[in-house]
Order: sequence, then C-alpha cells, then structure tokens
Amino acid sequence: MTAEDDVDRLYGVRPEEFTALRKELATAAKKRGDPEAAKLIASARRPTTAAWVVNVLVRADATVRPRLSELTDALRAAHSAMDGARIRELTAAQRKLVNELVRTAFDAAGSSEPTGALRDDVTGTLQAAIADPEVAGRLGRLEKAEQWSGFGDFGLSAEVVTPTRRQASPRKTSSAPRQETTGEAARAAVVEQARRRSAAAGTEVEAARTAHAETVDAVADRRAKVATARRRYEKLLETLGAAEREVEASEADLDAADQALRGAEQRLTTAEAELVQADSELSNVTGE
Repeated sequence: MTAEDDVDRLYGVRPEEFTALRKELATAAKKRGDPEAAKLIASARRPTTAAWVVNVLVRADATVRPRLSELTDALRAAHSAMDGARIRELTAAQRKLVNELVRTAFDAAGSSEPTGALRDDVTGTLQAAIADPEVAGRLGRLEKAEQWSGFGDFGLSAEVVTPTRRQASPRKTSSAPRQETTGEAARAAVVEQARRRSAAAGTEVEAARTAHAETVDAVADRRAKVATARRRYEKLLETLGAAEREVEASEADLDAADQALRGAEQRLTTAEAELVQADSELSNVTGE
C-alpha cells in the first residue's frame, strides 16, 4: 500500500478510531523504510464528526461527486449569463439535492437522530462543495466542516465585453468618438456589475429562504417532539396517580384485614377461655 492508500484508509474510519490507526500506519511506514510516507500519514488531521459524515457519504455513493460537479457547472454558467430564471431554477435544484444528500449521509453514517448543529454543518459543507471547487476536491478526506457564504464564485470570472462602434472611416478626425466609446464602456461595466450584484443577491435570497424553511421545519419537529414528550409525561402521571390510588386502596384493605385479624384473635382467646372453664365445671359435676 502507498501512503495515499493509507491516508485514504484513515479518513474512512470513525473519528474515535482515527488517532490509533494513524499511529499504527505511521509506525508501519517507518518500519518499511518510508519516512516521507510516515510524515504524510502523521500530518493527517482527525476529522470532525460533520466532516466524517460527508466523507462517508462520498465513499458510499460514487454518484455524489459528479452530481455536485454537474450542478456547480450549471450554476456557474447561469451566473455568467446573468440568467435569473435559470439561477432560481438551479437554486431550487441545489436545495433539493443537498437535502437529499444530507439524509443519505446520516443513513450511511448510521446516525438516525443527529443534532441540529451537526445537520447544519453537514448541510453547509455540501453547499460549500458546490460553490468552491477546492472543497469539492477534498471530499472524502475532509478534516472539518466547511461553510458557504451564499454567493460562491459563480460568475465572478466572466469578462465584461464592451462592444466597439464601427467607424465610417478609419481616419480619426477628433477625440470625441474615443471619449464616447470610453463612456459607453464605463456604463457597460457599471451595468454588468449591477447585474452581478443583483444575481448574487437573488442567490442569497434563495439561500436565506432555504435556511428559513429548514429552520421552520426544525422548529415544527422540535415542537412535535415536545408535544409527544408532554403526552407521555401526562400518561405517566395518570399511571402514577392510578398506582397511588391502588396503593391507598390496598393499604385500606390491609388495615381492615389487620383489624379483622385482631378481632378474630380476641374471639379465639375468649372462646378458648370459656372452653377451659366449661371443661372444669363439667369435671366438678361428673366427678371425673
């Protein structure tokens, strides 16, 4: 195995197993006489839980990388073209894809009830992978959760093309046409910048709406859990109350039984005394 294979293996284990395996692999590299490999392995950083969940996702599903890359390319093209309708369409597709992948990631990681913070970190990392090619390139070996600002680099590299005016004659008679062309170029640049800002703001609005919708869903989910817990608590209280009433009734029955026992014991004692006296009188009468 190469050092890259060892590092790849490292990022495939659970975070709590990472440190021990890193030490084991680094030691093995030293023993086989490969100090550079040992150094590379030892420098690997233990991933956070969120990073590990995303790493598990891309290892479990080979379609994740190409699906993210395809969406990235489509979004970049839409931003470059300043196509607002297409941007909104792709933003909705992005939200749907990320939500789907988040669910798949936690299923693959065996985490059925992740915390809200962990879910947010995984969501943010996948969004960052769509917006940032560098993050996408680290998928499978992520060390920490990544964040997406909501803008990304979509469309920022597009060039501003300034149309030139055809002249009736190549001869320049004055500086007026040059000044007019320069002014048009400046205005075109301002318009282009405004369009980009508008498109970026539109993307941010969609991201904010997505975050708002997810938060609303999370709040509704928490409320449902609280309501369920409250109903269970109330049922437990009802059961406890019934049990307490049963105990009280049983104690009352026990007191009554104890009283009856004491009465029976007294009656038995009295009857035994009367029997002794009757036997004595019988002996006196019969002379026996």
